[in-house]
Amino acid sequence: MSGERRVLGVDPGLTRCGVAVVDGAPGSRVSLRYIGVVRTAADDPIEQRLVDLERELAALVADHRPDVVAVERVFSQHNVRTAMATAQAAAVALLVAARNGIDVAMHTPTEVKAAVTGSGRADKAQVTAMVTRVLALSKAPSPADAADAAAIAICQAWRGAAASRLEAARARMVAER
Repeated sequence: MSGERRVLGVDPGLTRCGVAVVDGAPGSRVSLRYIGVVRTAADDPIEQRLVDLERELAALVADHRPDVVAVERVFSQHNVRTAMATAQAAAVALLVAARNGIDVAMHTPTEVKAAVTGSGRADKAQVTAMVTRVLALSKAPSPADAADAAAIAICQAWRGAAASRLEAARARMVAER
């Protein structure tokens, strides 16, 4: 299929980091290759948890060879400790992508919801229902972190290539001035 890319979607978290690999392109069907959750032990030291997450994400990259790693952009949260853990997990995903020469994309939760459901205000149940439908799954992915990672990957498959082309066109226009 023209323009099809393999995307590793990452819903960052230290205790549970959602991961999903899809193949797809704008305007086309998306197929699921892998979905799951990387878990780290809450009682382990933070540095060990980050190493464990890095090891698991690196193995996923080696096994599935994605063209792009799409990560949910960390947004402001009321709980600073949760926001820091989320940011640290996101940084590990970015590091793994960079070490492997893989393109990176980041999407806000609103962008992901809008891409998958048509509404940036969709709730988790609506996102999970649409992920289940889009990927033609017999049952909803569980836990929610896995469904969220699939939604991030779908968002990138459908919107990411178009956004990249627009950005490249803007850059060419600026360079020509």
